[in-house]
Amino acid sequence: MNTIPAKVDKIVVVDDDDRIRDLLGCYLEQAGFAVSVAEDAQALTRVMERESVDLIVLDVMMPGEDGLSVCRRLRAAGDKTPIIILAARSEDVDRIVGLEVGADDYVGKPFNPRELLARAQAVLRRRPPQEMPGAPTDDGAPLRFGPFEIDLSLRTLKKAGVEVPLTTGEFSMLKALVRHPRQPLTREKLAHMARGRGFERFDRSLDVQISRLRRLIEEDAANPRFIQTVWGVGYVFVPDGVGSSTNNAA
Repeated sequence: MNTIPAKVDKIVVVDDDDRIRDLLGCYLEQAGFAVSVAEDAQALTRVMERESVDLIVLDVMMPGEDGLSVCRRLRAAGDKTPIIILAARSEDVDRIVGLEVGADDYVGKPFNPRELLARAQAVLRRRPPQEMPGAPTDDGAPLRFGPFEIDLSLRTLKKAGVEVPLTTGEFSMLKALVRHPRQPLTREKLAHMARGRGFERFDRSLDVQISRLRRLIEEDAANPRFIQTVWGVGYVFVPDGVGSSTNNAA
């Protein structure tokens, strides 16, 4: 009897010290996690654009945008990905501010990798139950774009007040897109959010589903206004229909 393999949690280690990145990357992988590493805030952004992330281990002192600013920015954007701050033991203010701006825990440097692993496991255990793709969610007021209104709590899409029928798969895909306006989503990340599973390289069903959605909501599916293609990346939802020269129909 075939069984579905358990999902492996994905951790991103963000630190400008390559020794710490390598140490934690190896240690966490040996503990059974999937791990990506990033040397700064920009590299973290690139990882999060292409992958679904379960936990961020984030150094405070980094060149460019520091860890506290990254944490504050993610929380202000509504990103609830758990974050563990790495802060120098002598800098109590960094640990306090980190928790105040939305970090879930902190570990002082220098640290024992076993302590970090224990804290990561504890933070992940405290996560709320994972939302099922396609399930209704209470996101407040309905979201509007063009003549459309989508109510994620009622699982309805209306055009000028008239309901547009959606399959569960179509709703899941549209829900993932409208929750991330103007944010390019890779096929891999979109598959995780809309289906709860990874994207296989030669699987064209995701693109077929995007085409179906375009036929439902676009005036001209060949020149989409709302669901645009970002070449070499994936798709982006543009609620006001203002695109750029890099976005076109697939």
